[in-house]
Amino acid sequence: MSQPQQACAQEPRQRHAWETGTLAWDAFYLLVFVAVLVIVLVGTPGSRIVAVAAMAALIPWYLLAGRPLWTGGRAGRARAAIYVTGVFALFGAAQSQNPEVWFLAFAISPQFFSFLTTRLATALGIALNFLAAALLVARYPSAGTAAVAFGVAAAGGGFAIFYSGWVSRIIGQSAERAAIIDQLEATRAELAAAQHEAGRMAERQRLSADIHDTLAQGFTSILMLIQAAQADLNGSHPQAERQLDLAARTARENLAEARALVADLAPAQLDGGTLPDALRRLSQAPGVAASFGLSGTPRPLPMTTEVVLLRVCQEALANVRKHAGAQSAAVRLGYDPDAVRLDVSDDGAGFDPARVNGGYGLRGMRTRVTEAGGTLTVRSSPGAGTRVSATVPA
Repeated sequence: MSQPQQACAQEPRQRHAWETGTLAWDAFYLLVFVAVLVIVLVGTPGSRIVAVAAMAALIPWYLLAGRPLWTGGRAGRARAAIYVTGVFALFGAAQSQNPEVWFLAFAISPQFFSFLTTRLATALGIALNFLAAALLVARYPSAGTAAVAFGVAAAGGGFAIFYSGWVSRIIGQSAERAAIIDQLEATRAELAAAQHEAGRMAERQRLSADIHDTLAQGFTSILMLIQAAQADLNGSHPQAERQLDLAARTARENLAEARALVADLAPAQLDGGTLPDALRRLSQAPGVAASFGLSGTPRPLPMTTEVVLLRVCQEALANVRKHAGAQSAAVRLGYDPDAVRLDVSDDGAGFDPARVNGGYGLRGMRTRVTEAGGTLTVRSSPGAGTRVSATVPA
């Protein structure tokens, strides 16, 4: 979906590191859990059954209630509060029976950063450490135990603050890099579009040169030969001279068309003037009694857009002159906020668009307008004239 396509599809949500690194965090949590479990089973005496049961309950609680919060991004307050409350309850139950469970805080605290704000996650990490210290003091009440326990809790709180700062810096750097990547991708798309346009213009220039060197030169030579033949006849063969006149007129028309194709990239009609001026001159050309109308405020347009509209007007007026048998025609140019409209209408014979055999003129106009990102419509019926409308974004 690009700008020309005007697509409204929503871009997929960017996944953060907690989502892309879920398996790594699972492995870290499992490693710490197994290590603490081994320490609990072989280490400090206590109610191993209660401690192990509470620790074991943390696993399904994490898988069923915690891990979905990671993959879902920022969670709702209710779900986050339920999970955090369950973690604190199970951790507290295990810690109250065996102080070695405290090591499990190293695996639990980082979880909060995956679905909570950095400030709240930091506060919960500190609270978890002080809960463990308070439970340890309650189990072994003494001044020495309190000093050690709350000293360790303070150290753990300091680590939580340091960790939160590190996470914030990582998130900030990731956001900056994401913005840079977006800018690079946009620049790459612009360069690709520019290269495509340059290639298209180069191909058109090549075709213009080929037409100039072949068709235009050939029609010029044919016209010169016809004129030489007419001079030799000098009125002695009227029938032949009439045929030569027809041939000369046809050669001149095709020579004009070839020259118009050669000048396609930089039309002479646009040199030193505006698009409305060029269309007004076209409407006043001999052979077509066309009026010209302008609506909206004229503004500069890309050269490719002006060329497209100029060529559509030329071709439409040429069709009026050659096929319509019209008494009058009208050219209307309108500037809208986001587009430019061109209407060429006549009161001629008209035709049935459903039965037209698709001449090059209509196909060429439609191709030009489509390449410019616009639309071309042709409305006509036998005896009711024809209206060609082109709308190009601007």
